[in-house]
Amino acid sequence: MAARTAPGVRLLPNAITVLAMCAGLSAVQFALHGNYEAVLASIFAAAILDSLDGRIARLLDATSKMGAELDSLSDAIAFGVAPALVLYQWKLGEATSTRVGWIFALVFAVCMILRLARFNTLLDDTNQPPYAKEFFVGVPAPAGGMLALLPMIVWLEFDRAEGWWTNPTVVMVWTVAVAALLISRIPTLSVKTTRVPPRIVVPVLVGVTMLAAAVVTFPIAALGVFLIVYLLHIPYAVRRKHWLANHPEAWDVPPQERRAIRSQARRLGLRPPLRRRVAGMARRVRIGGRRNGNDEPLHAGWQSYLPPEQQPHVIGPLPKRRSWRRIGLRRQQRPPRERG
Repeated sequence: MAARTAPGVRLLPNAITVLAMCAGLSAVQFALHGNYEAVLASIFAAAILDSLDGRIARLLDATSKMGAELDSLSDAIAFGVAPALVLYQWKLGEATSTRVGWIFALVFAVCMILRLARFNTLLDDTNQPPYAKEFFVGVPAPAGGMLALLPMIVWLEFDRAEGWWTNPTVVMVWTVAVAALLISRIPTLSVKTTRVPPRIVVPVLVGVTMLAAAVVTFPIAALGVFLIVYLLHIPYAVRRKHWLANHPEAWDVPPQERRAIRSQARRLGLRPPLRRRVAGMARRVRIGGRRNGNDEPLHAGWQSYLPPEQQPHVIGPLPKRRSWRRIGLRRQQRPPRERG
């Protein structure tokens, strides 16, 4: 029998979650005293702790329903309520009307809570395709909390210089834009399913070392660059999910092997299989060729996705512009013609 985890060790993930919540609330206290550098450090520490509690719980086999609920509550406070109050204390309270600024702070906090509620609902959805676990629906809570503070990061990096990035109207528009990303259906990549191939472990470790050195030397600038790069990755995530949705044959293939499938499909000129089923016909994808007036193939320009024993007979060779050897097929013998 497997050894059971000690009760004290099982409490460790919940303790880390509580620490993340305390770090988020401490950011509000630092903002009230004007120490905005400590605000960023507190929110960043909450994000690091939030990424650790779930992994440690799974490693220790200490997952529980209480831990899941506590994690959602901690995220709502650390990345929803705390950034909203910090932004209100920083610039939103300086708007033409303090009530208007408070409305935008409330919108951000409410959108964060709605995003977490949807995330918890999707965890119980068993009808999602296999590739869905590689993406988040919308921007995750830690990234959203940090993105909301991006104008303040720019302000701190330029020695608290005032500019268009500190205009209360710009801050309000930015807050609403990040809130929209939280509750949107835009896919973003999830690092939980990322696996590092053994051959690039050393380069990855070197890159992590350089990143840590940059964070220690230029912490605010490094954080701002990371957030900008995160925003720039969203179009790639949208394109990748769209490609996976149109290629069911790659759903069960490891992500590191999908590039070979994409290059092979691009070289052969293949199209994704048809989604609709037609009675008495196979789902087929066209490689080349035309059909005559009797709706019969003039040559082997159609490849069936049915098993080999159920595939219809193909008449004639492929066109000369695509050789049999390049596509990896064998030429089929023509059936003898019946004499009339």
